[in-house]
Amino acid sequence: MKTPQKRRVSLAKSKLQSNTTFRMNILFFAIFLLFSMLILRLGYLQIVKGEDYARAIARTEEVAVNTSVPRGRIFDSAGRLQVDNEPVNSITYTKMQTTKSSEMMEVAKELAKLIEKDTKKVTLRDKQDFYIQLNTESATEKVTAEERAAIEAEDATQKEKQQKLDALIREKITDEELDSLTDEQLEVLAIYREMSSGYALSPQIIKGEGVTDEEFAVVSERLTDPKLEGVNTITDWKRVKMTDLTILGSTTTPDQGIPANRLDYYLSRDYSRNDRVGTSFLEQQYEDVLQGQKSIVKNVTDGRGRVIETETVDEGEPGKDLVLTIDSELQYELEQIVEEKLLALKAGPNSQLVKDAYLVMMDPRNGEVLSMVGKRVGEDEDGKRIVSDYAFGTFTAAHEMGSTVKGATLLTGYAEDAVEMGEVQIDEPLKFAGTKQKNSIFNTTPFNRIPLNDIMAIERSSNVYMFKIALEIANRQYQYNSPLSVAPESFNLMRNSFAQFGLGAATGIDLPNEGTGYPGGTYPGPKLLDLAIGQFDTYTPMQLAQYISTIANDGYRMQPHVVKEIRQASPDGETLGPIETIIEPKIMNRINNTQEEIDRVKEGMRNVYIGSSGSARAQFSDTPYTAAGKTGTAEAYFFERGHELHGTLNVNIAHVGFAPYEDPEIAYAVVIPYVTTDPTKVPRTNNEIARAAADKYFELKEQRSEDEANEIKPPFSGTRLD
Repeated sequence: MKTPQKRRVSLAKSKLQSNTTFRMNILFFAIFLLFSMLILRLGYLQIVKGEDYARAIARTEEVAVNTSVPRGRIFDSAGRLQVDNEPVNSITYTKMQTTKSSEMMEVAKELAKLIEKDTKKVTLRDKQDFYIQLNTESATEKVTAEERAAIEAEDATQKEKQQKLDALIREKITDEELDSLTDEQLEVLAIYREMSSGYALSPQIIKGEGVTDEEFAVVSERLTDPKLEGVNTITDWKRVKMTDLTILGSTTTPDQGIPANRLDYYLSRDYSRNDRVGTSFLEQQYEDVLQGQKSIVKNVTDGRGRVIETETVDEGEPGKDLVLTIDSELQYELEQIVEEKLLALKAGPNSQLVKDAYLVMMDPRNGEVLSMVGKRVGEDEDGKRIVSDYAFGTFTAAHEMGSTVKGATLLTGYAEDAVEMGEVQIDEPLKFAGTKQKNSIFNTTPFNRIPLNDIMAIERSSNVYMFKIALEIANRQYQYNSPLSVAPESFNLMRNSFAQFGLGAATGIDLPNEGTGYPGGTYPGPKLLDLAIGQFDTYTPMQLAQYISTIANDGYRMQPHVVKEIRQASPDGETLGPIETIIEPKIMNRINNTQEEIDRVKEGMRNVYIGSSGSARAQFSDTPYTAAGKTGTAEAYFFERGHELHGTLNVNIAHVGFAPYEDPEIAYAVVIPYVTTDPTKVPRTNNEIARAAADKYFELKEQRSEDEANEIKPPFSGTRLD
């Protein structure tokens, strides 16, 4: 029986309605799931990641830019200006985040009409790229289809292929084509390369030193011109030294920026690539102090990368000022003394190799370096004799110092029970197997015997007395013409003892790259005797000054320093800023000797100046102040390959001393290497310099007035070096 037509229609409608409802339910459920996922996602973004995205937006819209601040200045101990910052007009360019190369090129062309720009820094690569930019079509056609196909066939990334193609195009540009660039085009290129080398939103100096008043004015007048968008005029600064004293150091210019070998170091400390940094001596040693804290300016940009607002986040702080321990007036006067004596030596006989002379004066009580003089004589292009500053040689150049170290030898003997105070030894020429006779200068006759106690040994500079101390330390007995074998431990013992005085050890001076001299080794045995009289190991003039300061300061070795104070920047330009840090005296160690033993050596050194046999009596017996010291000569071989006097025997002369004897306030060391090629005729210039230097110190001390310590004063000499 067939279902009626009406019922079939009803069943079909019912089935359709049921399917539609099911599908709608599925659709609504799907929509519900999608909305739920969307809500969960939005909640995650807002609650969990909200701060991260807010910071990302801030980075995009608010860009912080560091700008340099004036570098700290350097003053001498009396407040005289030594290194300053001189304001200079500068022209800068700041590119936006969206600035195109073509737009910078147009600005460079317009700016080239207003200023003159040196083109010396334009490189071959710069010229090649610029030529390609000006002649794109003809330059690219230089590469043949076959060459292009060969590059495309290489197994490399597309970027690497493009780099090879660009390099090939540059190779095909001829010198004639590069020479076709006009002076005007090269000037545009020089400006453009400066513009493109900076970071977005960071001002880049296009022209610093040498901006004329006319250039500064004409550019300033057109700062609102759209053709000069990004160009600005500012007052920058350059570093100016008021003296040629090398230890003040030097800094880079904005063009030089951070040295390549220290790029990572400075970039990790928030420096910019074109920041000025100290590259030597004080400027390098105190970079963190002198640099200051950069100001931070926040540029707010719109969606197109254009700056719509500038806001100062941090004003920054100028660099701290350094006040030195060095008195520039004393420094100047001592330089004149050393220079005059050095030139006189050079003009005298047997002076082919003499070229340097050093003088260090310090306060033995606190380690303050009052003066450090180094002079080097040479010739200019015309063959005229000139003298240049070589002060850094006082702590980097090492030489044999001769008998000046005998105070350390005697004190070592006391400490090691190798000799007693007042003990008499026989000064007699010594002969060991396989060596020449070893004797004191005043006693060269074989088997001649002269009794000397310890004070007389210092006064008369007995080599043999010191030899016998060394032999006792090595536990060896002298026998005529017998071999001498010494254990390495004996060398080490003496060197460790000498190091207590600063000989052969770092003095700790606050300057970079200090030299510590060179130990001569531990063989053969007779060399231990040479070590005892300063003719084996080498020491620097600064080490020698620390050594005599240690004796003058009753055995306390003070760390030498050339910076006395660190101050905040001057508030008014007329007075020094508030003191931030005082460099306190630092005791490095005390030698292993009693006060009586130290006084015994001091007495011997006093006799060097006033005793009947004193080697410096002629220069110091009539001083209006009391003083003590020790002279030294050392035979030294000159080694310089290719030099006509390579391997020649020469003589170094040195001198150490302190004054006043009862309460020392200065200690000094003089060193003149290779003073003569004739060991039989040794000049006494070391003694003369020492006397003149001590005289000058006390003379200036009498003349000093109690003026305002905080007042900024002009440099003493008036000499300024740009």
